[in-house]
Amino acid sequence: MAKSSQTRAKSSLSRPLRSRPAIAVVIMAAGKGTRLKSKHPKVLHDIGGKPILAHVIATAKKVVPADDIFVIVGHEAERVRKAVADTGVNFVLQADQRGTGHALMVAREALLSGARQKYDQVIVLSGDAPLITAETIQKVSDFHSAQKASMTLLSADLDNPYGYGRVIRKGKGAEVQAIVEEKSATPRQRKIREINSGFYAFAAPALYEHIDRLSTANPHGEYYLTDMAGVFHRARKKVVTIRTADAGEVLGSNTRAEMMMLDARMRLAKCRELLDQGVTIFYPHTCVIDSDVEVGADTVIEPFVQLLGKTKIGADCRIRSYSVIGNSLVGDRVTVRHGTIMEDSSVGADAVLGPYSHLRPGSEIGEGAHVGNFVETKKIKLGRGSKANHLSYLGDAEIGEGVNIGAGTITCNYDGVNKHKTTIEDGVFVGSDSTLVAPVKIGRGAYVAAASCITEDVPEDALALGRARQSVKEGWARAKREAQKKEKAKSS
Repeated sequence: MAKSSQTRAKSSLSRPLRSRPAIAVVIMAAGKGTRLKSKHPKVLHDIGGKPILAHVIATAKKVVPADDIFVIVGHEAERVRKAVADTGVNFVLQADQRGTGHALMVAREALLSGARQKYDQVIVLSGDAPLITAETIQKVSDFHSAQKASMTLLSADLDNPYGYGRVIRKGKGAEVQAIVEEKSATPRQRKIREINSGFYAFAAPALYEHIDRLSTANPHGEYYLTDMAGVFHRARKKVVTIRTADAGEVLGSNTRAEMMMLDARMRLAKCRELLDQGVTIFYPHTCVIDSDVEVGADTVIEPFVQLLGKTKIGADCRIRSYSVIGNSLVGDRVTVRHGTIMEDSSVGADAVLGPYSHLRPGSEIGEGAHVGNFVETKKIKLGRGSKANHLSYLGDAEIGEGVNIGAGTITCNYDGVNKHKTTIEDGVFVGSDSTLVAPVKIGRGAYVAAASCITEDVPEDALALGRARQSVKEGWARAKREAQKKEKAKSS
């Protein structure tokens, strides 16, 4: 049965748009979220690696084009706009937040504008409930159409419905008589476990024909969208409800604790998705994997790994414990050893990183290259098969193929004002503890002797030595110690 319903949902989503009603999706994102005790807008708090609102928009875009999505903004409106501007959705300003019903009043002009198509349905989503699925949204829309209803609400059965509005059905069918909020409910009504989720579908003409009948006669003096059920009931319009099979997908994030519960749920779902795709994840509950991360088959992810942002990991890789990889591209068969940190970088196939390497933004590591323990890179290209295995800093450098960077090597890229580039051509051997003062170029096949300070270009196949000649003074240390003892005796 489950497989059959999934197939129907997928086929519904894949139907040509012309066979569906014209749908506008409205996302409520104007609230402040006072219970979070935060200076930031509630919908911009991160869950699963991106703002809560971004998840809701991404889901809505699976149902309708971005141009048919309207985000209601209010508190910190410009910040919210900026955070999701690249999604291509429309924004409607609710300057005074006077309730969810008022938000739809404010959106009236945008939804009914002559420049846009005439919408048959308005689907309302909550901007702080990121787990809603496209399949459920489509199911609500289809049910609404089939019932020829003026209003359809998505409900859920909760073991503990405290704080939620209860759905009062008209008899035993799908029709709804009213939605009663917790504070207004009778003891008998409070025993009802079916709650209103805050997700709706409206017949657009009926909505705007009757929305002005909403009243502010309530403790908060606001226009509640839930009251439209009563408005339609009194007008003898059809109001129906459809239950979600997964009550978890309608849960909101009103408190920090609720946010973290949703984050954990979303990340565990992401791990299950990757497991189904052939990825091995040991102790998934210890890993932090963002929702947009992609991982190839037969890659192994050890405990306490973080894969963040839009990171893409290839096939047959091994990501060892305590590594953190953000917005990076990792090729096939790469080994990332313990404690490696990588951000905004790319790594070619068969490379080996770590342990405890730090790849800062702009690092491009070639195929089969090695970046070892306590090596830091920034804005470099490390060629195929090159190695920097120990205790080095490589910044603003272009390093060719087959290069060996000895332990303790530093590219001195900053003169106090500007950054300069170091170029190391193919086949170069740089001895340990070398200092390369940029701008400088080491020619193909050249050698740099250990402990050298290189300030001038080195020709191809040359040997460069940049260190003082060693001198030894016999007995100098003993004489110094004796002098120190005499000085100490005098002072005492």
